[in-house]
Amino acid sequence: MLAEALENQDAFKYSQIPGFPHSTVQGHAGRLVFGALRGQTCVCMQGRFHMYEGHALCKTTFPVRVFKLLGVDTLLVTNAAGSLDDSLKPGDIMILKDHVNFPGLCGLNPLFGPNDDRFGPRFPAMSGCYDIGLRRVAMEIGKQLGIIPAMREGVYAMVGGPNFETIAEARLLHRLGIDAVGMSTAPEVVVASHCGLRVFGLSLITNKVVKSYEDEDSVDHEGVLEVGRLRAQTLQTLVTELVSRLDINNNTTDDHREALLSKRDLCSAPDDHREALLSKGDLCSAPDDHREALIQAQTEPGSDVSI
Repeated sequence: MLAEALENQDAFKYSQIPGFPHSTVQGHAGRLVFGALRGQTCVCMQGRFHMYEGHALCKTTFPVRVFKLLGVDTLLVTNAAGSLDDSLKPGDIMILKDHVNFPGLCGLNPLFGPNDDRFGPRFPAMSGCYDIGLRRVAMEIGKQLGIIPAMREGVYAMVGGPNFETIAEARLLHRLGIDAVGMSTAPEVVVASHCGLRVFGLSLITNKVVKSYEDEDSVDHEGVLEVGRLRAQTLQTLVTELVSRLDINNNTTDDHREALLSKRDLCSAPDDHREALLSKGDLCSAPDDHREALIQAQTEPGSDVSI
């Protein structure tokens, strides 16, 4: 819904973008939408890419680096998650204050391999990767909207999927102090932090994770989608208000803004950044004609928001 709220929008399929994977998950439209939201220039992803779809992590995080080269300086990430904390109920909103990246701890990290210093340092810090200022603003907005009883901060964990957790796995995660679990987000946040982007994340709690062998309930993807549909308007209002209050150095000129909304300038970047993106081997694997199209952009990036 949020993408449809953008003004002066230009939307196109991932299949039209050089180097982009294709989204295969039910409920994910697989489109990139550019436009303006409450005066802020934004780009929205309708559907993200997941490790469980068979994509390498350098592919699932490819959009984040493209956004960086476009001039995006703030990344807002959302996900559907199952609650491990008994105080979190389906329909609640958890503001991410930290995460546990289980694939990353096992060596599946989007930063694995030679580092390109033009994107970020070899050993980036992840403490404080979720901007505390944005988290405070979100909670204040929640109070004003009257939804604060259904909001709280918490720790998110990413697991590989696509299966949901066993009871033993759920109990382990709970004992580790994890509040909610899902199958995305952490790789994108790692790359965004590496690139120097501010990050805000939230989880829509769509189900309770089963932690008891006596519990006959089970989770299914249709149920997850249904909760998402029921809370879509609330999430849109929250994110829209947050975007409107972002303190962005929005010095994008009219020409740059028009270029940002142009399909042909999707991957615009200075020559050194363009070369950095293309030097990422597997990251930018694409047919020659797509690769040539990627490097034909001529404009410089401005300061914008990715959602």
